[in-house]
Amino acid sequence: MWTIIPAIVLILVAFPSLRLLYIIDEVVDVGVTIKAIGHQWYWAYEYSDYKGKIVYDSYMVATGDLPEGGLRLLEVDNRVVLPINTPIRVMVTAADVIHSFAVPSLGVKMDGIPGRLNQINIYIRRPGVYYGQCSEICGANHSFMPIVVEGVLMDKYIEWIRGNKE
Repeated sequence: MWTIIPAIVLILVAFPSLRLLYIIDEVVDVGVTIKAIGHQWYWAYEYSDYKGKIVYDSYMVATGDLPEGGLRLLEVDNRVVLPINTPIRVMVTAADVIHSFAVPSLGVKMDGIPGRLNQINIYIRRPGVYYGQCSEICGANHSFMPIVVEGVLMDKYIEWIRGNKE
């Protein structure tokens, strides 16, 4: 009785929980998929939805090279450009140690783990620049891994894609 009753209780709790987990899983028909790869100490991005795959690295801009009005420790040389009003899938992984792709103003925080591919969906509602950082303690320079997402209108996004194809 000591083992049968708790086992029955666990089964009774498990079925509704599994049903809820299945319902919660969002299956959205996405318009854009990007892959964010954490390296020590920069991010690499891949846009593979298009015939000519777009791949680039994004490094923090040094304080001496900041443009007028640039944010110290948050500005990057290559921003992530994404369209607004479009469902976006971000696949997050890492090349070396655990990193965290975090952009709080978009409600995004996903760990990138070497050998694993994690996924998160975002939806940008208005044009703008959204800042984030690696929020995992991934080494001595982890605070120098900023993320800058630029939400643009669809025609500007298409223009950007055409200008960056390999």
